[in-house]
Amino acid sequence: MAAVPQDLLDRIRALERQVRELTGRAQMRPALNKVLNGDVVIGEGGRLIATAPNGRRIFMTGQTAAGDWAVGIARPTDGTAALTVGDEDAKGAGQMIRIWNRDPGLRDVIVMDDAFSERFLGRPWMPIGLYPTARQSFTGTAYDTAWWGASPAHNAVAVIVIFTYAGTGGGQVKVTMTPSGGTARTLAEYDVGANTWVQRTIEAPLDSVEFLQSVVWDVSHRAKTNGQSIETRLYRAYTRNTFTAGEAPDAPVRTTPSTAATTVKPATAAADEASAHGLRWTSGGDAPGDAA
Repeated sequence: MAAVPQDLLDRIRALERQVRELTGRAQMRPALNKVLNGDVVIGEGGRLIATAPNGRRIFMTGQTAAGDWAVGIARPTDGTAALTVGDEDAKGAGQMIRIWNRDPGLRDVIVMDDAFSERFLGRPWMPIGLYPTARQSFTGTAYDTAWWGASPAHNAVAVIVIFTYAGTGGGQVKVTMTPSGGTARTLAEYDVGANTWVQRTIEAPLDSVEFLQSVVWDVSHRAKTNGQSIETRLYRAYTRNTFTAGEAPDAPVRTTPSTAATTVKPATAAADEASAHGLRWTSGGDAPGDAA
């Protein structure tokens, strides 16, 4: 008969006691709903999603179906986006920031940075302050200022629409912009036919201008024939976002970081903000954002 260790029963009782302790501790573990120390990492295409009681997605961060990395906040009533960061196509992600309106009939962006210019506001569009002078209508043959103003640069592209009437012999109009501390740049110079109204729309990127840098705008005109009158009227003047990559203004020359008006510059996006956007982030969608 095999020998049985005298302490076998004691060993069994000790093992039973340890099993009971481990089982009790497992049942007493805290709920896993807090991070008291350390980081939570979601990577390799993962996402963190929060939903409202009605099932609508109200928060998402992670990789979208398009391959970009994005953050989105939506409205619980219908799941439509309220604020998005990113959600571009993966091949040209620019991490644009957008705030969306609540209009159920037309979802559109009311605040955003520019899609193709790293340093400018995209929306809202901002007015250019241009004011008439005493020479808005005059008979001189040398250029003189009809409209003048100075305002900070908010958007990347300037739009100025003017009407001019010239008497016998016709006239000329010239539009210039001068950044603070810079040199004047002629945006347009053209002839006006005799005894007719001529409308001209000038659209020009704000090359070599920093965000919020003061810019002086000048609309000058002259009569080609001495003693004949010329009159110029302003229809509208504002700055807007870029519609294509080709409209992106040239960057200013910066000698040191302290000369730049901005210290945080978002990456250039590859999204056309010229038209209204349709949301990808619906209740059954994959991510917050818009489709270009």
